[in-house]
Amino acid sequence: MPKPVVREPLRSNSRSNRVRILAAARQELGRNPDVTLEEIARAAGVVRRTLFGHFPGRAALLDALAEEASEALRGIAVRAPAPEETPPHALARFVLSIWPVGDRYRLLLALARQDLGTERVSEILAPARNEATAILERGQGAGVFHDHLPAPVLSAALEALTLSLLESVNAGTWEDDGTRTAVATLVAAGVAEQSATGIVKDVAAEMRAGTSDG
Repeated sequence: MPKPVVREPLRSNSRSNRVRILAAARQELGRNPDVTLEEIARAAGVVRRTLFGHFPGRAALLDALAEEASEALRGIAVRAPAPEETPPHALARFVLSIWPVGDRYRLLLALARQDLGTERVSEILAPARNEATAILERGQGAGVFHDHLPAPVLSAALEALTLSLLESVNAGTWEDDGTRTAVATLVAAGVAEQSATGIVKDVAAEMRAGTSDG
């Protein structure tokens, strides 16, 4: 007769190992895209055999990381802005929503160079990039964002800015919870600094309240 009391801890331990392996892979690959699976296993506190039990090879591990990032980014991009939300408020909300998954975003771009391929990464990032571009297009149409660059080009520039600021946080040369990056993004898009600061403060407070209510 099956003994669920014995088997359940094994399943629980297996899930825990998988989560730790993925977390270690995100961290180590973010530092060094050429890190080996053995080094990832050590960082996760598991033996090589355990890692290979979950992920038969590097490709399988990277695919799992890609799917994880894709799910997180889709969750951000599917949120439709409220009709009364201005483009600057929508852009601030977008940046603040992206920030917690910024490491995954940055990792995908790093892996695009040699592992996943730029086409696969572009496919994963498309929903978030399209949302940012749509917000910028609305803002340009309303005259609240710079229009000297096409929205897709401005979106790419702001993405690079966000990634650069995230790198600074990871390197320990700067501190941010996402609010300072959101302000910098709005300023770069054409919003006056004082207005940008107020908008980000309001949106961040609203998001915190929404999380508490949930």
